[in-house]
Amino acid sequence: MRLELQKRSRQSTLMRFLSPVLALFLTIVTGGILFWVLGQNPVRGLYVFLVEPVLAGWSLEEILVKAAPLIMIGAGLCICYISNTWNIGAEGQFTAGAIMGSVIPILFWEWESVFTLPAMFLMGAFGGMLWAAIPAILKVRFGANEILTSLMLVYVAQLLLDWLVRGPWRDPDGFNFPESRLFSDAATVPLLGDGRLHLGFPLAIVAALILAIVLARTLKGFEIRVLGEAPRAGRFSGFSQAKMIVFAFCVSGGLAGLAGIIEVAGPIGQLRPVVSPGYGFTAIIVAFLGRLNPIGAILAGLVLALSYIGGEAAQVSLGLTDKVTRVFQGMLLFFVLACDTLILYRIRLSTRKVAG
Repeated sequence: MRLELQKRSRQSTLMRFLSPVLALFLTIVTGGILFWVLGQNPVRGLYVFLVEPVLAGWSLEEILVKAAPLIMIGAGLCICYISNTWNIGAEGQFTAGAIMGSVIPILFWEWESVFTLPAMFLMGAFGGMLWAAIPAILKVRFGANEILTSLMLVYVAQLLLDWLVRGPWRDPDGFNFPESRLFSDAATVPLLGDGRLHLGFPLAIVAALILAIVLARTLKGFEIRVLGEAPRAGRFSGFSQAKMIVFAFCVSGGLAGLAGIIEVAGPIGQLRPVVSPGYGFTAIIVAFLGRLNPIGAILAGLVLALSYIGGEAAQVSLGLTDKVTRVFQGMLLFFVLACDTLILYRIRLSTRKVAG
């Protein structure tokens, strides 16, 4: 006697939309249990983690700041995953974009022009595309597993960044701290108002909307969906799986790289050994929570950004470790995937004997 997963003959359309809501509810319930295990009042813990940041004006602005890279990267990953291409290295592409885009304000710091920031954006996107093209080409040319190659390149990019800011790109006037020179005003992302909210957030929304239109209204979007859902039918239609792998990696990598340079030229203002709290990995959750839809990625990005701010609030108000944020994000991904699995399969009790 054992439990088996049996493929459903018909999938519930309603449950496909309710699945993220159910996953969020289960995450909140489990989060309350987690706070109880940690010796905290569950209601108080959930309030500090999920409600307090929304009610505080400054926290709401910080949520939008953190949502910007999550939305931009998550929307790009939607293209990958819909086409059945598995890019797990957006964190490395984010870092590569931050490095490439910082060439101008670090090596050519005297160039201050209206074209400085657009040039940085282009170089950042190009850096992310180049980094993403490596696992794509390895997959197409040699059949290498893109999950492993893209993931391993994350640590290569992070080590490259660490070497640069501790070595050739270290600020000569920075008292030997491992960081680059501060970016000039011309190389800094404009702020929207008096707080920290910057141009990166509306740019992320625009990027998600453009990708949504591409998926819904263009031949390329049709090709992406066909190759993802029925690769054999796509090949009969004349679509190339190899070209799609390169295209999907370059789009997602380019957006991750653009998010990287926006983050460095915005909230941070310089290169440091660490420029991301894990946006590239968290964006994977954003893509799946958003139902692999760029519009859904906007809402999911806001939810995951709340988890970062809530985690910081829990550290200050409850004295908890910063790992609470990771636990919440991991639980959310687990429940999203679990709910999606139950949409495709039903659990049944099997009484068949296993041979051997």
